[in-house]
Amino acid sequence: MKHELILEGLNCANCAAKIEDKLINTSGYSDVSFSFATKALSITSEKENIISDVQSIVDSIEDGVTVKPASNAAENDDEEGISKLKLILLIASAVMFTAAFVMHLFDRFEIPCVILSVIAVIGSGYDVIIDGVKSAIKLRIDETTLMTVAVIAAMALGDFVEAAAVTVLFAIGELLEDKAVEKSRRDIRKLADIRPDTAMIYENGSTREVPAESVEIGTVLEIAPHTRVPLDGVITEGNTTIDSSSLTGESEPVSAGVGYELLSGMMNRESTVLMRTTKEYSDSAATRIVKLVEESSKNKGESEKLITRFARIYTPAVIILGALIAVIPSLITGDWATWIKRALVCLVASCPCSIVISVPLAYFAGIGAASKIGMLIKGGRFVETLADTKCIAFDKTGTLTENKISVKEIKAFDGHTVDEVTAYAAGVESRSSHPIAAAITEYAKEHNISDKELSSHTEIPAFGVSALDGESIITCGKDKNAAGIVLSIDNEPIGVITLSEAIRHDAADTVKELNGLGINGLCMLSGDNEEKCKSIADDIGMTEYYSELLPEEKEEKMRLLRNEYGSCCFVGDGINDAPVLSCSECGIAMGLGSDAAIESADMVLSAESLKALPKAVRLCRSTMNTVRSNIAFSLSIKVLVIALAAFGIAPLWLAVAADTGVCLLCVLNAVRLIRKK
Repeated sequence: MKHELILEGLNCANCAAKIEDKLINTSGYSDVSFSFATKALSITSEKENIISDVQSIVDSIEDGVTVKPASNAAENDDEEGISKLKLILLIASAVMFTAAFVMHLFDRFEIPCVILSVIAVIGSGYDVIIDGVKSAIKLRIDETTLMTVAVIAAMALGDFVEAAAVTVLFAIGELLEDKAVEKSRRDIRKLADIRPDTAMIYENGSTREVPAESVEIGTVLEIAPHTRVPLDGVITEGNTTIDSSSLTGESEPVSAGVGYELLSGMMNRESTVLMRTTKEYSDSAATRIVKLVEESSKNKGESEKLITRFARIYTPAVIILGALIAVIPSLITGDWATWIKRALVCLVASCPCSIVISVPLAYFAGIGAASKIGMLIKGGRFVETLADTKCIAFDKTGTLTENKISVKEIKAFDGHTVDEVTAYAAGVESRSSHPIAAAITEYAKEHNISDKELSSHTEIPAFGVSALDGESIITCGKDKNAAGIVLSIDNEPIGVITLSEAIRHDAADTVKELNGLGINGLCMLSGDNEEKCKSIADDIGMTEYYSELLPEEKEEKMRLLRNEYGSCCFVGDGINDAPVLSCSECGIAMGLGSDAAIESADMVLSAESLKALPKAVRLCRSTMNTVRSNIAFSLSIKVLVIALAAFGIAPLWLAVAADTGVCLLCVLNAVRLIRKK
């Protein structure tokens, strides 16, 4: 069974990584994934109820965290009250520390100075000290343990004002950091606001409100002005203007009338319309988008994995370094107080929280920002792939060309008529959902030609379709020797259907932009004939194309492209593209239509528009730059402060300021991605 849980009250990224690691290594659990950004924990287990087991594991690492099912988890009502109390204590502690610092500066009122400093330490650092003691009892070294040791040691050495400075600065930094992280979490949770929880069913001239999850396919809903569409469907009555920006990133509203397909999450801008639902709530566009974004944390990027491995080695290493700084010079000089204090500064400055928090947050913020422009990314590792890619291959039909194909001409021969060929073609294609089938059946309707009644319809991958007319086998599909779709009876051709397809209006601009971004390996992989492929490639400015490819040949061609360019992506749609989407390093599906394509793909262009692709490349590159800059900045500051501490230049309060300040700056740098234009 797959379990979705929420870890309420978990605000320590380092602890989150430890909880995830322990669950991964616990027998009976698999596919463990935790997102610090959303507090969401996903686990697969044969057990029906795992909450109590998970709670005990969480308690062994971090106190005050409550494990709840994701379906009914809510924010703790007491959190706001607790934060207000902590804020009051922090302000009071800061005032007392300031007074003690002034007294210490003028070297007067020593006893009041000590008293105020001790009160400031307790008021601003009581929770850190309690957590630090608990961590020490559990033989676990984290930032609270380091802080507790540093404060106690400072007071033992008589530096009461510095001990107060450490706790007050740490508390201020933690407060600002928590606010920044929570703000980013709220921004990410806003993605779920595109999915209405209720729907207005229209019956006998009146409406009634029901949960959106309970609405069945075929139900008529009323969509009032300035409300979001709750489920996918088709307008049956009325005209209005639709805003689809939350789904596709397309800012321009469009006119919508009877027959217009509405997707859940779209905003009705003007008039009331009625629509008939075509999908259940769980299969609707908004639900899919929210699910894809929420589950994106499962596919972690290499930088995220590296940071987890790094933290396991880094923390013991700096503890050993601190011990060496404290012991070796002290044995030589005999000045234990000075070198212990320097060692404490090194330990406090070395806390890896800034990296552990900001790196996963940057990935999640980047993925959230990408969803706003119509690109759904299934994980951090695909952000890395798209940022570094040197080659993007495209399918032709429905990707570089419009999904709407039309019949240009039908020719008949060997004594058959055009109407007869049309009737057979419409009959054999009547059960297919392929765009070519839709074009042929639409052509027959426009010319008032009835479909031929056939049986045993069968899809033939990479060719077309077949059916039976009595004992005769009717086939309709591609032929390498003909520039069109060939209709045959018992393998004898009786007609050829010539199709035309319009190039997407944004295809040429997309190719040009991608070239401008340094992605020079742009090519088309198509099952269509050489003549059509060359014409389309020339029109959109693509110099490399491969025609008449079967699905397995597309897959083989992708492997060759990967060998040539390294990182390589594929953009396509439809069931036939599922194999090549799977074998590419990053498969990108067009639209939310084909379930097989979406399952196989690593990214989804929800807008069914190519212009989101170069935007996504820029955003992924910006995300990776943010990740790398945060790591470099954080490590540089820590190395600098540790070096200064070793030479006695950096005081303890500077180490705290460097730790919390760097963490805050890294978090803010990551969060800005979600608002990136």
